Amino acid sequence: MDDKRRRARVQGAWATAAKSQGTAQPGTTARNHLSQTPGQAWRTKDQQLPDREFVFKEPQLVVRTAPEPRVIDREGVYEISLSPTGVSRVCLYPGFVDLKEADWILERLCQDVPWKQRMGIREDITYPQPRLTAWYGELPYTYSRITMEPNPHWHPVLCTLKSRIEENTGHTFNSLLCNLYRDEKDSVDWHSDDEPSLGSFPIIASLSFGATRTFEMRKKPPPEENGDYTYVERVKIPLDHGTLLIMEGATQADWQHRVPKEYHSREPRVNLTFRTIYPDPGGAS
Repeated sequence: MDDKRRRARVQGAWATAAKSQGTAQPGTTARNHLSQTPGQAWRTKDQQLPDREFVFKEPQLVVRTAPEPRVIDREGVYEISLSPTGVSRVCLYPGFVDLKEADWILERLCQDVPWKQRMGIREDITYPQPRLTAWYGELPYTYSRITMEPNPHWHPVLCTLKSRIEENTGHTFNSLLCNLYRDEKDSVDWHSDDEPSLGSFPIIASLSFGATRTFEMRKKPPPEENGDYTYVERVKIPLDHGTLLIMEGATQADWQHRVPKEYHSREPRVNLTFRTIYPDPGGAS
């Protein structure tokens, strides 16, 4: 009897445990937690993952290229830029002086003008300018730390050319800087004709004789470029025998120009740049 009672007690304990385990259905065990997806334990039915796909994209590099120079080689008036300073404008007149007369003028000027090679100064270093120059005018002219002394004795040919330009353009001039480029090695570096003695918006009339040379212009960069001219606008103007070029408006304030050296042989070229000098730069307009 004792054995039968003992077996009944053990079986009853098992039955009670099984029954108790079966009635614990609503509960959750640790194993149930492990089988859930991450975040399922704290996410309610209303909280669902957003239907959005995240795609990684490589950052794209911004590629800057220098613009191609604009070539101006036909007669006309060209507005090359507009800025808060004003409109920058160039006027090109090929054949302003016909070829036969231009040949005679070139010969006279090469022989009669008192050409001189002056010394330039750059970063406190003195060097011979790679061209010859001469000055005509009642007043002195200082540029690039070089002073041209007054010379009121105008050559008759130069007086005639000045009057012809004034009649055709409506502008008046009282001074003239002459440049003689002897060959392809002569040049003038980047600069602006913006000296205070020329006034706020100087008008420069440039008349060329002799070999064709390329007149190059580049726009001054905005302040954020820190003086970098790599990506600025550029203009190229071939100046032929007898061609007149007028620079006006904000051209000297917003642009620089030069005549670079050439890699091929060039005959002499004379360039006459008529301008107006003011005795009192503070009162010039």
